[in-house]
Amino acid sequence: MLDKNKPNILIVDDEEDFARGIKRLIEGAFPETEVRTAFSGPQALSILAAEDISLMVSDLQMPGMNGLELLKASLSTSAALSVVILTAHGTVETAVEALKTGAYDFVTKPIEPENLFRVINKGLERSSLLDENRRLREQLEQRKDRLLGQSPVMQRLKQSIAAVARTDYNVLIMGESGTGKELVAGMVRELSARADKPYVTVNCTAIPENLLESELFGHVKGAFSGADKDREGLFCRANGGTILLDEIGDIPMETQAKLLRVLQEGEIRPVGSDHSRTIDVRVLASTNQDLPRRVAEKSFREDLYHRLNVLPLNLPPLKDRTGDIPLLARYFLQKACIELGLPEKELDPAVVGHISARPWTGNVRELQNAMRKLAVFSTGETVTMLAVDMAEGRPVADTESDSGDFISFKDAKQQLVDSFSRSYICDILSRTGGNITQAAKISGLSRVAVQKMLARFSLNAENYKG
Repeated sequence: MLDKNKPNILIVDDEEDFARGIKRLIEGAFPETEVRTAFSGPQALSILAAEDISLMVSDLQMPGMNGLELLKASLSTSAALSVVILTAHGTVETAVEALKTGAYDFVTKPIEPENLFRVINKGLERSSLLDENRRLREQLEQRKDRLLGQSPVMQRLKQSIAAVARTDYNVLIMGESGTGKELVAGMVRELSARADKPYVTVNCTAIPENLLESELFGHVKGAFSGADKDREGLFCRANGGTILLDEIGDIPMETQAKLLRVLQEGEIRPVGSDHSRTIDVRVLASTNQDLPRRVAEKSFREDLYHRLNVLPLNLPPLKDRTGDIPLLARYFLQKACIELGLPEKELDPAVVGHISARPWTGNVRELQNAMRKLAVFSTGETVTMLAVDMAEGRPVADTESDSGDFISFKDAKQQLVDSFSRSYICDILSRTGGNITQAAKISGLSRVAVQKMLARFSLNAENYKG
């Protein structure tokens, strides 16, 4: 059985010694992969049906089922499979036909190892992207957002969420604006024993201070001007289930004292009532504020903080999980396309590099809004830097010269390249605080190349420090 966590490659050739030789070549160049061999089309289809294969390298001329027939049969069952065809020089036209049928690429015999390795590397990247897009589409079709990300910090957060959900203790969710605190709270509730019980979310900042206590705990008729009947509070509506107090740091001190009583006694007292009511509610609270600092400043009750902070969950900002940005960007782009009724779009590699270098101070929410803009401004199947410039309000390449004549394609393209290059180097300097060495490392450019770009665009790295 192949390891599903590794890219898996299948070599298909009726010449068994040749197939095994190709297998040894690939295993030496790609030690992180697992390689299988098949010596006929039917044997290959049997392996494809039983195993998770990322890429298949198949000979074109084989007795019985040839490579073209195998290609058609394999793609009908595995759309994310990348197929590379091996062909002799005299059958290149047939190989081109294979490309039209759906093959990813072809390699001519005799095999040049470097050429084979290049094609395999690109094919594995393609299969990985197709598989990722498939998984994202499934999540979109379910209409349920999940906490996306494979970075170590996100893996640890997901483990913490699962652990916290199994208990019935209060949870304090902390993180910058836009990091997904409400999403995490929903996951805690969905994974808990209270998943099928009531779930009430309260935006504490959206309720006026003079009404917050009544909204949370209810009131009786005549409790204050306008209270013409008894009203059940949000804690009562959540009885037996879960309540999320979003932005808990903004509630006034007086309400904090009454909330503390609820957490200590498990009772609420409606405004204007002499009687308390026992309730059973799990409390989740979230905040983007530094509550320990607020406690030190005496603007948040220390006893309430400790009652809420039984199980803390700290959400990382996007700048601490930049490896997740491409995955998140593709997810939000596809989601925006569905919302707008548009065909799916792909991100150009230059765009992926650009968005990966941005600081995203607004975190995931800012990234999602950016992808919505790109879905609107991109007219083709691929989102290019032209759409990025339009979405970010930068001037795009002029197709006319000062005299009114159309400029050449080469000059128009150069304007776009310059616009992207300047934007990219500015973003990466912002991220690295003007550190040229670090900027070079992240961008994949040499330090000299970065310095040349700074000189070309009259930029000063010192302006990005501090």
